[in-house]
Amino acid sequence: MHSIKYIILILITTATIAGCCQKIQNQPKQLPSKEIILTGAYSTLKYLPLLKGKRIAVVANNTSLIGTTHLVDSLISLKVNVVKIFGPEHGFRGDQADGIEILNGKDPKTGIEVLSLYGNHKKPAIADLKDIDIIIFDIQDVGARFYTYISTLTYVMEACSENSIPLIVLDRPNPNGYYIDGPVMEKAFESFVGMHPVPVVYGLTIAEYATMVNGEKWLKDGIHCNLTIIKCDNYTHKTQYQLPVRPSPNLQDMKAIYLYPSLCLFERTVVSVGRGTENPFKVFGHPKFSKSSYSFTPLPIKGVSEDPPLKGQLCYGRNLEKEAETIKKDGHFELKWLIEAYKNLNSQTEFFTNNFDKLAGNSKLREQIIAGKSETEIRKSWQPELDAFKKTRKKYLLYPDFE
Repeated sequence: MHSIKYIILILITTATIAGCCQKIQNQPKQLPSKEIILTGAYSTLKYLPLLKGKRIAVVANNTSLIGTTHLVDSLISLKVNVVKIFGPEHGFRGDQADGIEILNGKDPKTGIEVLSLYGNHKKPAIADLKDIDIIIFDIQDVGARFYTYISTLTYVMEACSENSIPLIVLDRPNPNGYYIDGPVMEKAFESFVGMHPVPVVYGLTIAEYATMVNGEKWLKDGIHCNLTIIKCDNYTHKTQYQLPVRPSPNLQDMKAIYLYPSLCLFERTVVSVGRGTENPFKVFGHPKFSKSSYSFTPLPIKGVSEDPPLKGQLCYGRNLEKEAETIKKDGHFELKWLIEAYKNLNSQTEFFTNNFDKLAGNSKLREQIIAGKSETEIRKSWQPELDAFKKTRKKYLLYPDFE
């Protein structure tokens, strides 16, 4: 009887994927059904047997969907014993603004206890796991080193290993998984926005990333997580996957997702990337920029950006929506905008702010820009580490590569 329910669930959720895909802009034409990419969450027949009779915790947010149904709601409807939910940055429902402290509580829809894995509580504690048999991780990543969901994954893996709890990762495609670029992080600059020696754009799905963390012994003391991967169907690294819902409040469409790896470094400069406007991570600007035809004024937006940088100040700069199409086509980490902004502003202000080096993953990039190095020279300095990373990455691929 349960098998019939599982099959019906798969058929229903597959049928709803087209409707779900309308929630974010720039969707492609509907693919033939045999080519539709299905995330790991769809493969219920593969993971539901592992959950029978177990007490389950789920690490999830608003992206944890099967069609239009949230994974937690789906599991509960199938009588899975979900006893706890862990939410990453931006919260379980994905509606908390950047930098907002997220409190523990109960999910109003299900009544299940929700614990935040952000702020001062990034890693599940022993007390959080005392009644848990298995943890499921299902969150949409965007493939940039400083996007904190992979850091949350690492801490969850570490906690699972220390407490002998198996972890199931339901894989999801990487919308920036069709290229590799940017400086590789140096260990001295490890932080929550960069925990491992990977480039800015690392070209792995979140499950591939988890297997690399295990395989390279990057967890504390080289411990190993008991990891089960539920793969995507019909995905390859040549696929330019269109997200069905926004992965966080300020990545509101695919153009922002393509631009995000290149623009996030501005977050530790005096330059605004459009938080507090209708175009976050699609623009950049500053009040002292040379006057241009494009301008914007950041203002508080509840649940999105409640205290944006340069709030209330008229900023001049650039709209990069057309350039997003170039990145979508060619796949590259764009450095010229950062160099351009520095040259425009460095004589008028202290351009770099605290923790820029942690976002960059080294101190060299800042030093090279200040020294007036060309983009070509800077890129050349990354190449040895990039080449080494590419060899490491190959060991952990679960899907056909773009090369």
